[in-house]
Amino acid sequence: MTDFAQLALKPELIETLDSLNYKQMTDIQARALPVIMEGKDVIAKAKTGSGKTAAFGLGVLQKLDVKRFRIQALVLCPTRELGEQVASEMRKLARGIHNIKILTLCGGAPLGPQIGSLEHGAHIVVGTPGRIIEHLHKRTLQLDHLTQFVLDEADRMLDMGFQESLDAIIEYLPAKKQTLLFSATFPDSIESIAGRVLEKPVRVEAKEQHSEQTITQIFYGIDHLAGNGEAQRISAVQILLAKARPTSAVVFCNTKRETEQLANALIAEGFSACALHGDLDQRAREHALVRFANQSVSVLVATDVAARGLDIEAVDMVINYQIARDSEVHVHRVGRTGRAGRHGVASTLYSEKEDYKLQRLEDSHQLVIDKQPLPDSAALKQGGYKPPMATIQIDGGKKQKVRPGDIVGALTNQEGIAGDDIGKITVLDNCAFFAVKSKLAKEALAKINQGKLKGRSFRARLL
Repeated sequence: MTDFAQLALKPELIETLDSLNYKQMTDIQARALPVIMEGKDVIAKAKTGSGKTAAFGLGVLQKLDVKRFRIQALVLCPTRELGEQVASEMRKLARGIHNIKILTLCGGAPLGPQIGSLEHGAHIVVGTPGRIIEHLHKRTLQLDHLTQFVLDEADRMLDMGFQESLDAIIEYLPAKKQTLLFSATFPDSIESIAGRVLEKPVRVEAKEQHSEQTITQIFYGIDHLAGNGEAQRISAVQILLAKARPTSAVVFCNTKRETEQLANALIAEGFSACALHGDLDQRAREHALVRFANQSVSVLVATDVAARGLDIEAVDMVINYQIARDSEVHVHRVGRTGRAGRHGVASTLYSEKEDYKLQRLEDSHQLVIDKQPLPDSAALKQGGYKPPMATIQIDGGKKQKVRPGDIVGALTNQEGIAGDDIGKITVLDNCAFFAVKSKLAKEALAKINQGKLKGRSFRARLL
């Protein structure tokens, strides 16, 4: 089955899917949804961008009894961004179901308002492990009526050190429930937790979505470049970016220190770059992700753990600063580009000492290693380049009743900025971000700061 209409879903869910123009299921949806709807425990191997949220989201909504105003489903996510993304998608899928309440309980947000929301009740809770265990310890969250438990990006949760929190949360769950575990990779730690939490699970795995036609993989030797290993790799990245000049590129590094060092080196040469790693605070991480998604920063330099959960469709280029320690991780990195039928380029840097790693990649994934010389360093004479868009933050969001339409209206009124010059708009609880063509950033900033939204004045600033 590949058509949503073939599933025995509630009529209101089918109507919503139709209104969203969701006709054909993705591979993971076609494999997982029928089993989930049978009430079985499921272990699913699926990467970000595979449609996994709708797979478990529809399964949860199908089973939900909206007349029972109790928490019936808990979805655990590794990060606040992914939690908000999952909750947003589930609300979209649930919009045809009357009086349903989906609550987000993530770290980085005040505890008080969450406690207030819990006192009013909910059907589904989406949250991060640390914040969920905090509410459970305070007894502000009750899971006695839970019928479904979802672990989304379980491998990343374990990578981030949430094993202890997961174990503690599991102790609060009813013995009888359906458990759905979604993970991009299957390390031993996942098998261990699956053995303790799931009962006779059905295993499903999405087929690789990317074909050789949509992604070109090239491997570049760096030994001929001047300097030590680190300097050689930095030079190689600069040459590749200067030559290709991608609108959006992700450079994967193995350590947090390398992300900072490389991002700073790129900025010094005039490239638009930012680092993304686990030591960033919530605000810095949020800003980095928003700017990259808005195309107001061209290069995201990230560790593997930090980049998981990125919901960014159009990545023109991926650069592996080093060969990934695990061949599965290499496939996951490369899969960031060439999405939705677009063509993407994945470049991997290597030294002669790493030839054995190339051999391992060839053997484990039947990959043809295409070794090419780096482009001429003359490309560096052009220097860095600026991104096409700028991002502006507004100090007002959903709680201040700010909507995307209000922002567009404020920018376009009185012979203002053309609608086509406005990019992505993201409205969070207490702030909003919008993208605008770089050359119009000052004009857009003035329009928000000197004008009004919802009849009120809001402060705005350029990120």
